[in-house]
Amino acid sequence: MAPRKNNNDQIWEKENIEQLITELSVLQETVIEAPAVAQEYLKAVHPDFYESAVNLLHYLALRRHDLRPLQCRLSELGLSSLGRAEAHVLASLEKVLYLLHNLNQDAHSPREKHSRLDFSKGQKLLKEHTDALLGQTNSGRDVRIMVTMPSEAADDYTLVHSLLKQGMDCMRINCAHDSAGVWLKMIENLKMAQQALDMRCRIVMDLAGPKLRTGPMEAGPAVVHIRPKRDAYGRVVAPARIWLTVDPAVTPSPSLADATLPVPAKWLQRLHKGDIVSFRDTRESKRHLLIMDVTQNGCWAEITQSAYIVSGTVLQLEKKGSREDRKAAVGFLPHTENTITLFPGDLLLLTRDLKPGRPATRDSVGLILTPAHIGCTLPEVFDDIRSGESIRFDDGKIGGIIEKVEPEQVYVRITHARMQGEKLRSDKGINLPDSQLHLTALTQQDLDDLPFVIKHADVVELSFANSAADVELLQNHMKSLGEQQPAIVLKIETRRGFENLPDMLLTAMRAPKCGVMIARGDLAVECGFERLAEVQEEILWICEAAHIPVIWATQVLETLAKEGMPSRAEITDAAMGHRSECVMLNKGPYVLNAVQVLNDILRRMQTHQSKKQSMLRELHLAHIFPD
Repeated sequence: MAPRKNNNDQIWEKENIEQLITELSVLQETVIEAPAVAQEYLKAVHPDFYESAVNLLHYLALRRHDLRPLQCRLSELGLSSLGRAEAHVLASLEKVLYLLHNLNQDAHSPREKHSRLDFSKGQKLLKEHTDALLGQTNSGRDVRIMVTMPSEAADDYTLVHSLLKQGMDCMRINCAHDSAGVWLKMIENLKMAQQALDMRCRIVMDLAGPKLRTGPMEAGPAVVHIRPKRDAYGRVVAPARIWLTVDPAVTPSPSLADATLPVPAKWLQRLHKGDIVSFRDTRESKRHLLIMDVTQNGCWAEITQSAYIVSGTVLQLEKKGSREDRKAAVGFLPHTENTITLFPGDLLLLTRDLKPGRPATRDSVGLILTPAHIGCTLPEVFDDIRSGESIRFDDGKIGGIIEKVEPEQVYVRITHARMQGEKLRSDKGINLPDSQLHLTALTQQDLDDLPFVIKHADVVELSFANSAADVELLQNHMKSLGEQQPAIVLKIETRRGFENLPDMLLTAMRAPKCGVMIARGDLAVECGFERLAEVQEEILWICEAAHIPVIWATQVLETLAKEGMPSRAEITDAAMGHRSECVMLNKGPYVLNAVQVLNDILRRMQTHQSKKQSMLRELHLAHIFPD
C-alpha cells in the first residue's frame, strides 16, 4: 500500500501546480499574440501553408524563453515537458494547461480553445507537404532517398535503372558539373527507367550559386613518378604497371595503370612479350621495363624500381637490330598539379587577380623569402572582408585570420593546419564565416541554367541561400520564365543562412511547395565543426514547426559510396538522418551499394524513431523472465 502524503506535501504540490498554471498561461498568451506582429508575412503565404506559418510563429515565440526549469517541473508531475511540441505548439500548451487545471481540481478551468492545429493535424500537414515536394515513396519507407548523379549516368542507363529499382526516390543533378546536354541524357534515362519499372522519381536540380574558390596555380613539373608497391620494410610486393601507347587520349589504358607513357607507333610495333626496355631516368639511374603483354592499342610493362620520367626520356629495346631502330623518346607528358604547402604561422596572400598562384620561396634554412599567393574567383568579396575575421580553405582543412586588407590582396595568417603542413590546391572552397558578404544569390551561370531547370526539374535547389531577398530573387526570375514553377529547396550552408532561416521559410511558403537542405559540409565550416550537431538540430526543429520537409545532406555513407566499406560513424550518422524527410547520397563507384544499405537503415529506424520521439516497439531483450 502506497504511503499517504502529508499536508505539507499536498500544500507544496498545489502551490507548484498553481505556479505552473500561471507561468504557462503567460507563455500561452505570448505565443497566441505572436502572429499579430507578422501579418505582412502571413498575407503573402500560400493557403496550403497558412496554418504552418502561424505554427512557426508560435514556435519562435515559445523558443524565445529558456524553458528548461519549466520542463523539469512538468516532468516531475508526469506531464509533457513540451519537448516534442514543434508541429503543434499551441495545442501542446493547451493540453498541458488543461491537465494542470484538472490536477488542481479547478472547477473554473478555461474551456476556450485557441488552437486549430491539433496533434494529428500537425503530423498530417508535414506528410502532405513532404509528398507534394518529394513525391510518394516507392517502398513504403517514410524517409526518401536522394542520389546525386555522376556524369556516367548520362550514358549508363543500367546505372539509373538499378538506382531507381533499389530505392532512389529523387534524382539530383548538380548544375555545377557537366552541361545541359549531359543533364538531358540523365533525365531521359530516368524517364525510361520509370516507365520500365512503373515507379516514380522526382528530378531535383541544384543551381551552382556563388561559390568562392581558390584560383589557378602555376603548373608543376611535367614528370611521371613511377613507384612499385612496397611493404613496411621497403620490400617490393607488387611491380608498377605501365601502359605504353601512341596517344593516351585516343587509347587510354583498358585497366588501372600506375603510369601511361606515349611512344612512337613504329617503335611500339617492334615490342613483344618478354622484351626488356632500358632507360635512364632524371636522376641518371638505369632502369628496366619488362613487357608483359602486347595488344592492338598498346603494351603493358612492369618495373620493380622507382623512376622519374619526363618528355624526351630515351627508351631502348634490348634486342638485336640497329641502335636507332631500338630507341624511342617518350612523348608529351602533362604538367603535374602544383600545390601550396602551408604550416601554422605561415603568411598567405589572397589576391584579387587570377594570375596563377605559386608556393612560398624559402632560404637554405627554410625561412620564407616570398610568401605564397593564390587568387580568389570572386574578388568582389574583398570589399566586404575586414582584418581580424576568420577564413577557411578546402572544407575547413586550412584556417587562418585576416591580418590586413589591401585593394589588391589580403594577408592571411595560417592558424589551422597540420604540423607537417597542409596542401592547398586550385579550385578549393573558401569560407568567410565572420564576414558580411554582399554576393548575389544567382550568378550569371545560374540565370543561364534556369530555363532548362524550370522546363525539366520538379525541384530547384537554391545554393548559399542567405536571406529572404535571395529567395524572392529566385521566385521572381522563375515567374518571369513561364507558368511552370518547380518547388524551391533552400540549401542552408552558411552562418547567415542559418541565422535568417525563419525569414527565408516564410518567404518560401508563398509557394505551395518548398523544402530545406542541411548542406552540412559548408555549414560545419561556417559555424564550426563543434557546433554542427546543435545547428542541424535547430534547423530540424524550425522546419518541423513550419511543417517543411528537410533533406539531410553531405557525406552520408561517403566512404561506402567511394570505397565500398562504411565506417561505424557513418552508419550512426545515416541513422540520425531518419529524423529528416529525405537523405541525400553523393556519387561514387559504390553508390548502388550505398542506396541498398541506406534503404535498410531507414527501414529499421522507422520502427525506432519518429522525429524526436522514440517509438517503443517490443524489445526482444525485455523477455528475460518467463511469462
